[in-house]
Amino acid sequence: MTVKAAEASGPTLTYSKMRGMVAILIAFMKQRRMGLNDFIQKIATNSYACKHPEVQSILKISQPQEPELMNANPSPPPSPSQQINLGPSSNPHAKPSDFHFLKVIGKGSFGKVLLARHKAEEQFYAVKVLQKKAILKKKEEKHIMSERNVLLKNVKHPFLVGLHFSFQTADKLYFVLDYINGGELFYHLQRERCFLEPRARFYAAEIASALGYLHSLNIVYRDLKPENILLDSQGHIVLTDFGLCKENIEHNGTTSTFCGTPEYLAPEVLHKQPYDRTVDWWCLGAVLYEMLYGLPPFYSRNTAEMYDNILNKPLQLKPNITNSARHLLEGLLQKERTKRLGAKEDFMEIKNHIFFSPINWDDLINKKITPPFNPNVSGPSDLRHFDPEFTDEPVPNSIGQSPDSILITASVKEAAEAFLGFSYAPPVDSFL
Repeated sequence: MTVKAAEASGPTLTYSKMRGMVAILIAFMKQRRMGLNDFIQKIATNSYACKHPEVQSILKISQPQEPELMNANPSPPPSPSQQINLGPSSNPHAKPSDFHFLKVIGKGSFGKVLLARHKAEEQFYAVKVLQKKAILKKKEEKHIMSERNVLLKNVKHPFLVGLHFSFQTADKLYFVLDYINGGELFYHLQRERCFLEPRARFYAAEIASALGYLHSLNIVYRDLKPENILLDSQGHIVLTDFGLCKENIEHNGTTSTFCGTPEYLAPEVLHKQPYDRTVDWWCLGAVLYEMLYGLPPFYSRNTAEMYDNILNKPLQLKPNITNSARHLLEGLLQKERTKRLGAKEDFMEIKNHIFFSPINWDDLINKKITPPFNPNVSGPSDLRHFDPEFTDEPVPNSIGQSPDSILITASVKEAAEAFLGFSYAPPVDSFL
């Protein structure tokens, strides 16, 4: 189903059409909640989708070039000689019992995110708790290390979530992060269907600033989507979830791992070609398009058709946006990456585009521009912008406990050995 069909309305809307539209939206939301690996497994079992030549090409991924993210060869958990050094042990005494774990506020492939209050500091944090065995089973140790490395570098940027410290028990890893309770951009977009252009411009500018900062550190984000974009209590953007980031990508450097979220995959990723940091600008274009129109630019309920749209269908823009917005979307959603806006001078090309002429970038980075929307949260305990699917779930007792030595099995010991040194607290001046 195209964007046009999904937005159709008027006096001729029948009950059957309404049911069809609701079914499409429900399918869209469920699909968005899936991980890419689970999604690929799902379409691999669909005989119709698998017959499409582009899908067949994409599914023939037998030799991934970045085995830390995609490794088809099973192997036993790492031995002590294969330990991954996850950094300095600046806070070796942190433990789960230091926190009151209050509510589940998110879930992922390897664990949960919880609202927690530090008992001694009485400070609220979002604590990401990951199961080591689940990480090892999917061979994602370096994936987790990459996320942590990026978090260590991002503590000073206003539009990137900050890591306060991290620690481990024998069976779990704990990231202690900024608590952000203004809601996912996806949550607000879902409720309001689309945003007016000034609001979309403000969010796009803050997102672009965060991406530009990551690129300055030679980091490509690779998974920009409304679910990974949060609003803080004042309504500013906070980019989170750095698990698919790729480090050490110089200005002209490329990588080739097939990863991301289906609706936002750039054509060069689908073609399994080497790609560079311009994949992030494609994703910015897709998110901006979704903010203005309510669905991603090439969305279809049929995955094979959506991939074909991304690869071959010309960008279609309705006349209800300004010429500057149209020009920006055409530049960001350019299928040929070497011609894409940002290919030559990266963030500077986006920053200097006429669409952003109303933005004072110094004021933006210093949060002197009043956000166009205020989440109006009353305090840390205000969970109105979190999905009840998460907040209604009871907090597991095991989250705040370390396993008794009697209960530590061989597999738990192997998991513990894989993450030795996983404890971190930034220097005090990092927050000044």
